[in-house]
Amino acid sequence: MKILMVSAEVVPFAKTGGLADMVSALSIQLSKMGHDVKIVMPRYYKIDRRKLEALPGPMAIAAGQEETWSEVYKTILPGSSNVEVYFIDHEQCFGRDGIYGTPVETDFHDNPYRFAVLCHGAFQVCRKLAWFPDIIHAHDWSSCLAPVLLKNVTRFCGFEKTASVLTIHNQGYQGVYGKDKFPALGIDWGLYYGAGFEHDGAINFLQAGVSCADMITTVSPTYAREIQTHEGGFGMDGLLRVRSHVIRGILNGADTTAWNPEIDKRIPYNYSAKDMKGKALCKEALQKKMGLEVNPNIPLIGIVTRLVDQKGIAEVFAPSYGSIYQICQDMKVQFAILGSGERWCENEINALQSKLPNLRAYVGYDENLSHLIEAGSDFFLMPSKYEPCGLNQIYSMLYGTLPIVRKTGGLADTVDNYNEQTGEGTGFVFEQLTPRAIYDTVGWAVYAYYNKKDHISKMQQRGMKIKFGWDDAAEKYLDVYKEALMRGCGIECK
Repeated sequence: MKILMVSAEVVPFAKTGGLADMVSALSIQLSKMGHDVKIVMPRYYKIDRRKLEALPGPMAIAAGQEETWSEVYKTILPGSSNVEVYFIDHEQCFGRDGIYGTPVETDFHDNPYRFAVLCHGAFQVCRKLAWFPDIIHAHDWSSCLAPVLLKNVTRFCGFEKTASVLTIHNQGYQGVYGKDKFPALGIDWGLYYGAGFEHDGAINFLQAGVSCADMITTVSPTYAREIQTHEGGFGMDGLLRVRSHVIRGILNGADTTAWNPEIDKRIPYNYSAKDMKGKALCKEALQKKMGLEVNPNIPLIGIVTRLVDQKGIAEVFAPSYGSIYQICQDMKVQFAILGSGERWCENEINALQSKLPNLRAYVGYDENLSHLIEAGSDFFLMPSKYEPCGLNQIYSMLYGTLPIVRKTGGLADTVDNYNEQTGEGTGFVFEQLTPRAIYDTVGWAVYAYYNKKDHISKMQQRGMKIKFGWDDAAEKYLDVYKEALMRGCGIECK
């Protein structure tokens, strides 16, 4: 099968979250299974074109109200032998810092035009290569114009045997812009209503993608159900219920070449479920690096997160409301925190570490430190308001670190709650997102650490043995692709 991924971000070239990891890992796995996979993405300012191969000749793109021109570059996706990545090189759109915005301008004003260039450009890359995919797989709102174009513009212009799949990575980000931006999309005004863009007098990219895609996936089964509820649909639950017959929830896998404590080069000591000595040494190294008391007998809780509302940061960190100050005061426990995001939260974390000797943080992002926190922590706290899939709880289990999570989305699908009588489970789960629930669940985990060490060890072993690779997920995506071809083109694949 020929598969084209269209995405604003792909590891290792550009990343803001798990979307970038998923596109790369799924592409590699599908390629290993014998499928012809290509990726189209923007060439951002920080992607060095000198390390890429230029395709001969400029490429015309019909985004906006007049034709524009772009160069196209290519390379092979690292970690694969033959997944080709094609970069749309358009300085006006992508020759800047930031994927969707910057700290100064969090949502670029010209994003509708920028991602129209990406999506129109994806079809032009196919024409330039004389390579017409069976599936165009779009990822999140920034790629949603691709299924719109396929259904309404290009399907009978060389793409008659092509179907579309849209993966919703985060329903909270929909690409909503003023109606005045519609001409930037380079499509007929009839599609403002006809393709499902209209939303309260504005344009909504994700809504149009959901309306036009042949099949829709989410990154976990529970999240597929949650987005069809009033609480989780962010205003689109009605449309999603109408299209529920084409929605499938497929749990993301994890890149077990990058996240494997036995071979991870980013941690100072490797270890396995059979020999956990290296984990104790990683804990010591983490305590030293973060400036915490070096003591193997104090439970250490890690947090690696974006400091945004989705992640439950108010219930953890908000002054006079969040739970973490009281946890650090009342319990013999340590916290190692890595994250960046909302300024108030960054400031509060810095204030907390000046008051609490058992809490230390690095405000920003450091890939090596994120691996060390996963390896060196005893527990990992993820109190998300909603979590489409989540990867850190998976990484935690692979590293023998027990997740403390809210029961939502992919967290509900991956973490089994601790049973104090039997010792079964792989983590500690709570349901209501409140400071009290976080306080009590952390207290439950800390109690088990001090009083049920045999249970803690069994839970670590259980989590480390779970298979979180991409094999099963890739098979399920192939089933979705086949169904998309049947629904979109009437083509039956075996």
